[in-house]
Amino acid sequence: MYVADSRGTPAQPVTTPTAAARDSRPGRRAAVAPTVLALGTVSLVTDVSSEMVTAVLPLYLVAGLGLSPLGFGLLDGLYNGVSALVRLTGGHLADRSGGHKAVAGLGYGLSALAKPLLLLVHTLPGIGAVLALDRTGKGLRTAPRDALISLASEPAERGRAFGVHRAMDTAGAMIGPLVAFVILRRAAEGYDAVFTVSACVAALGVLVLVLFVPGRAAAATAAGAPAHPPAGERASLRASFGLLRHRDLRRISLCALLLGLTTVSDAFVFLLLQHRTGLADRWFALLPLGTAGAFFLLALPLGRLADRIGQWRVFLGGHVALLLAYGLLLSGWRGPGLPYAVLLLHGLFYAATDGVLMAAAAGVVPEGLRAGGLAVVQTGQALARFVCSLAFGAAWTAWGERPALLAAATGLALCLLLAARLAPAGPEPSPTPADTAPAPAAPGKAPA
Repeated sequence: MYVADSRGTPAQPVTTPTAAARDSRPGRRAAVAPTVLALGTVSLVTDVSSEMVTAVLPLYLVAGLGLSPLGFGLLDGLYNGVSALVRLTGGHLADRSGGHKAVAGLGYGLSALAKPLLLLVHTLPGIGAVLALDRTGKGLRTAPRDALISLASEPAERGRAFGVHRAMDTAGAMIGPLVAFVILRRAAEGYDAVFTVSACVAALGVLVLVLFVPGRAAAATAAGAPAHPPAGERASLRASFGLLRHRDLRRISLCALLLGLTTVSDAFVFLLLQHRTGLADRWFALLPLGTAGAFFLLALPLGRLADRIGQWRVFLGGHVALLLAYGLLLSGWRGPGLPYAVLLLHGLFYAATDGVLMAAAAGVVPEGLRAGGLAVVQTGQALARFVCSLAFGAAWTAWGERPALLAAATGLALCLLLAARLAPAGPEPSPTPADTAPAPAAPGKAPA
């Protein structure tokens, strides 16, 4: 990592002829870009903060405040749905201004501000408002951050770059629940102590972003791409949505939406697992650690695998792992290995889908609309998961947990079959500036 120049000028390494020749040898893997490592560090620190809260939030709301599954489903849906509504805004602002780092920084700052506010609210509307602020921050930062990763990486190494970032991000997701677990066991006012420490760690993440993450121009130049998008790729929301006219991006977005409709949120998976195993409340905060551990170990290998055999195969394989996790929760098995098997499959699902989906989408989105194009895919997926949280919470309240999960598993199996048929064909070239520029013979094209 290096301290980013405030003017966005990338650091210029001294390259000797010998080094240049060595880096150009066939089969030699390039080092991961400094931008990816810097953003991975920011995500690691921020995830320590976020996962401290996420690990205790279901128990705090359901056991501490007495919310019903329907009420929790509403809050959990809000937690995901608000970020979906602002992702397009974050992507559009980043593309239009070129200030990917500034927009991401604003998002990280809002999320950091939300953590201490949890100390002040104890009602459903108040907690909902604070969670909305936190998710607004996540929505603003996600697309600009992923755009910076893709712009700083060679196309053939994007799966690996996203795998490295997600592995670092998940390292924070492993540390967060452990810190929350220790605090809950030792502090008299456990929940308040968790929220306080989380706020301090979140502020540190913002500081790392400001000091060590370069801007868009520096990231793109370091990867050998133009510092500024080619003429004719003027950013607008219409242009971002206009990218859906391209076959592969349309199919990627549709499949992400369909599969998101049957992806039960992490919090519900952990609650279901606790109910199945009779796990004591004091151990509940450790359940996310199992998912995070599997994600951490598998993110980079599956990213590399996606670069070799195709991102879509790995993406669909991840959802097969999720379907197997649902099957285990529905089965009659209650052995001691059940939690380990479910959490392993749950982590494998994330390792095979989270960064891999962004790597696949980045390959069919032009550089000048990279953040907005990725935001379109993310928004569809996040809105679908918002609907799933609401529906699953309502189904659990009305029918019980087992019928609700059976309905989700059936829907996931059907959506997987459909997604396999809608898989991106691949031969279609990536969109070019001419594809997004207005043309008299093509009514409805997005304006330049």
